[in-house]
Amino acid sequence: MSDSGEFKRDVSYISDRITLDARKPEHGPVDGDLWPVEPGRYRLVAAWACPWANRSIIVRQLLGLEDVISLGACGPTHDERSWTFDLDPGGRDPVLGYERLQQAYFQRFPDYPRGITVPAVVDVRSGGVVTNDYPWITHDFFFEWRDHHRPDAPDLWPDDLREEMDEVMERVYTEVNNGVYRCGFASSQDAYDAAYDRLFVALDWLEERLTDRRYLMGDRITEADVRLFTTLARFDAVYHGHFKCNRNKLIEMPALWGYARDLFQTPGFGETIDFEQIKTHYYVVHTTVNPTQIVPKGPDPSGWLTPHGREAL
Repeated sequence: MSDSGEFKRDVSYISDRITLDARKPEHGPVDGDLWPVEPGRYRLVAAWACPWANRSIIVRQLLGLEDVISLGACGPTHDERSWTFDLDPGGRDPVLGYERLQQAYFQRFPDYPRGITVPAVVDVRSGGVVTNDYPWITHDFFFEWRDHHRPDAPDLWPDDLREEMDEVMERVYTEVNNGVYRCGFASSQDAYDAAYDRLFVALDWLEERLTDRRYLMGDRITEADVRLFTTLARFDAVYHGHFKCNRNKLIEMPALWGYARDLFQTPGFGETIDFEQIKTHYYVVHTTVNPTQIVPKGPDPSGWLTPHGREAL
């Protein structure tokens, strides 16, 4: 948190990468170690409640990597120490044997000084965390694990769109994905007002962009859609009220609401959304924002399954 009350996200992550033959990747940072692609060696630890982790679950499913990268799921709540495996029998991850994700971090870095975040990729062999650098986890699922994609996997990073995609995703991240958090965790009125204005400028831009195109980059689903979707899926259930992003609801923005429903009804997206876990996470964990920890009953999620009419675009 800055002196002005503006929320500042810690963006320092474990920067190791998993690449084909542990090669130097074509894109992105190479500040940490390089690990080889190896089916069955790694476990993606995520949480259905977390939007950043939700991305990795969606991409893993879209690409058909379920049989080569296993999935461990943390429960929706956590304390100051760590996410926990309270959804599993006995409260332990059945593959890693851990009660807390923190154990995987400490197995590799005994004095790990930062927050224990999801998603995290864990080396099953050693039990230690490999990386929690979420944008590059999904990027590398596409580029480095190609040999293991299902035959009809979507091209989430089209070469001809990469430059524009990077620009769109950067704006989506700074203004929307992180923008809702700047609203929710602002600790001064000025910081909140500025964050609120920035967020809705970006949402208006997206509303206009999606009025005459089905997806963010045109007629095909890309990584950019995955990154926007996880925020939109949580907007009315959490961000509108809990984070005070309340100029309007998602359901009141026709293009964005149709677009979000379109993705929700696409295999790989909607089945990764658990609204009860999402609401429980935000309303219970964020005690400074919601000290009573009361979880709202609404909104009614049935609208997500109504016709979206975007096939014509």
